[in-house]
Amino acid sequence: MARTRQDSRINTRNARLKLKPTGRGKEPYWCSISHGLAVGYRKGTTGGTWMARHFNTATGRRKASLGVADDFEDADGIRVLSFDQAQAKAREWASLKAQEDTGEVHAGSFTVAQAMAEYISHLTKVKRKPQDRTAAIVKAHILPVLGNVELVKLTHGRVKAWRDALAEAAPRVRTKKGQPQAYRTAEEGSQRARQATANRILTVLKAALNHAKSDSRRIATDAAWVDVKPFAKVDVPKVRFLTPDEVKALIQACEPDFDNLVKGALCSGMRFGELTRLTVKDFDSKEGTVYVALSKNGESRHVELNDEGIAFFASMTQGKKDSAVIFLRNGKAWKTSEQKRPMDAACETAKIEGVTFHILRHTYASHSVMNGMPIEVLAKNLGHKDTRITMRHYAHLSDGYMKRMVRENAPSFGFNVKPGPVLVSMAG
Repeated sequence: MARTRQDSRINTRNARLKLKPTGRGKEPYWCSISHGLAVGYRKGTTGGTWMARHFNTATGRRKASLGVADDFEDADGIRVLSFDQAQAKAREWASLKAQEDTGEVHAGSFTVAQAMAEYISHLTKVKRKPQDRTAAIVKAHILPVLGNVELVKLTHGRVKAWRDALAEAAPRVRTKKGQPQAYRTAEEGSQRARQATANRILTVLKAALNHAKSDSRRIATDAAWVDVKPFAKVDVPKVRFLTPDEVKALIQACEPDFDNLVKGALCSGMRFGELTRLTVKDFDSKEGTVYVALSKNGESRHVELNDEGIAFFASMTQGKKDSAVIFLRNGKAWKTSEQKRPMDAACETAKIEGVTFHILRHTYASHSVMNGMPIEVLAKNLGHKDTRITMRHYAHLSDGYMKRMVRENAPSFGFNVKPGPVLVSMAG
C-alpha cells in the first residue's frame, strides 16, 4: 500500500537509517511538500534514492528519479542530495513539466551548441552586425566541452568544472589560420589573468543560456548555471594610456593615412570600426559632433568634440562629397583589423610598448577624466550603456578632480578661516 501521509521519517539521515528497505514493487516513503507534489525515499540494502511524484487532473500521476540520498555520502547538490535539495529538485522538475504541458517550454532535445547558435543569431539581429568575436569564443572554449550536452542534462557541477578547467588551461597564442593552436607556457600567464579570462568566457555562456531560458523557452530552470559565480577580485583592469610625449612620438612615426586615423581616435575616443565607417555627412561642424550610426552595442550616438576635434574633422571633410568616406588608406576604405600592422610598425619606430589601436580610446578617456570630465559625460560620449563600465576603467583617475570639486564646493559653516559656499535655508 502506498505511503501517502506526511512522513517525517525521511527528513534526516538518522531517521532514514531506521526505516525498513522498500522491496521491489513497493512504494517509496512519501512526504508531501506542496499540493499535488511529493518527495519520495526508496530505501535499498546499501542506501536510498530520492523520487518525485506529481499529480494533477489533466495529466494524472507522474514520477521521476531525482538522485542518491545522502545516507552514506555528503550531499553535493548534483548526484547526492539532502532532503532539502531533493525538495528543490522536485519543485524544478514539477515546474518544467507544468511549462511543457502549457507549451511555454519547447519540447524535444536542445543542446548547448544549439543555444549558442540561437544566441549569436539573436545578437546579430539586435546589434545588426556579425558577432565574430562572440562566435570565436564559443567555438574555442564552449563547444568543445559543453556543445553536445542537452540543456536539461546540464548540471551545476559540470558547468563549474568547465569554468575551473578554463582557469587552469594554458593561455592561447594567436595562431595563423590552418596551423595547430599554440599555447603559452604556464609561467607566461598568471593565474589571475587566466581566471579573468575564464570570467569573460563564463559571461558569454551564461548570457546564451539565460536567453535560452527567458526568451526562447528552451528550459524552465537556470539551476545548472545561476550559482556558478565568476572568480572574485581578478578582473581589475589595468588601463594603459599614452602620455602627451608618447602621443607626439607615435603620430610622427605613423605612415601616411594612418596618422589621420590615429588623430581621429585620439580626439574623439572612437573605435577603429566606428572611425572607418564615417562619411562626411556624419560630421556636423555647427554642432561640433560626429554621428556614429552603428556602435559596438548596436546603438547609434553623437560624439561631442572639443575645439581641436572640430578643427581636425573640418580639415578631413573640407571639399568632399557628403557620401565620401572620411578615413582612407591609399584611396580605399580601411578593411577589418587592417590597423594592426601600421600600429605595430609605428610603435616599434617610436619605441612604445604595450600599445594597440584600442589604447588610443583609453588615452582619450583617461586624459578626459584627469582633466575633470564627469564619468557620466564620458560614458555617454564613449557609447557605454552602463556607467559602471566607465567607472570600472577610469574612476581611479578622477581622484584629483574629486578632491578639487570637494574643496571648491563642500559647504562651510563659518568656523574655518576660508569660507566655502553659503548654505541654503529651506523655505518653511
